[in-house]
Amino acid sequence: MAKIYTLVNQKGGVGKTTSAINLGAYLGYYGQKVLLIDLDPQSNATSSLGIDKNTVRTGTYEVLLGSAPISPHILHNPRLKISLLPSSPALAGAEVELADLDHQEKRLSTAIEPVLSRYDYILIDCPPSLSMLTINGLVAAKDGVLIPVQCEYLALEGLGMLTQTLDRVRSSFSMNLPVRGVLLTMFDGRTRLALDVVTEVKKYFPDQVFQTVIPRSIRVAEAPSYGQPLSTYAPESSAAKAYANLAREVLGQDGIMIPEGME
Repeated sequence: MAKIYTLVNQKGGVGKTTSAINLGAYLGYYGQKVLLIDLDPQSNATSSLGIDKNTVRTGTYEVLLGSAPISPHILHNPRLKISLLPSSPALAGAEVELADLDHQEKRLSTAIEPVLSRYDYILIDCPPSLSMLTINGLVAAKDGVLIPVQCEYLALEGLGMLTQTLDRVRSSFSMNLPVRGVLLTMFDGRTRLALDVVTEVKKYFPDQVFQTVIPRSIRVAEAPSYGQPLSTYAPESSAAKAYANLAREVLGQDGIMIPEGME
């Protein structure tokens, strides 16, 4: 049965989509079957994997509203070692349409049930807002949330808001919703500020910050324009090596052995 992790942060520009793609790609590299669900109307995860969002005829929008089953519309790329349920601009309309449906917060968790046995990991990339789409992502996250945090001062304010949001969701829907891990991104060790942010984040989540820290890297910005994760675009870059370490860290914490010779 798949482990389901939702990547969430109400603040934009923190490396959420980048982390979803590259963690997923490296989990795939280490032998896991991975499904990435693009739950963001901006469709950045879809575009970053080389798919024109304007050509997506059936994806997250249709699956959420129940007009299409999930399985036939999952795209798989054997070279990138990741599967994707794509998004399109139509998803922006789901917010209004979901309001008229029963169990609106559980639409995603219900939709993905038929494919849970096919994957080892399902990663859900949420929009940078507290919307019904994000709530669907959180309710579906049976194994917890992954929180990317940019190593800059304003990220700390967003982290406080996110903590309150998670508490409200837990209370409203009577669910556990654990924090699976906090990922520090865009780290520049040359600045005192970055080091201070690391210290402060560890105060918020003393036992939940990943040891792996993702450094700033121009390759991170370049890879989406080539429709590839770092694992294929720039595997020797510092950020690629960091995401590989993150995948190993996640697998190790989940008690999953990495194939011999791939450590």
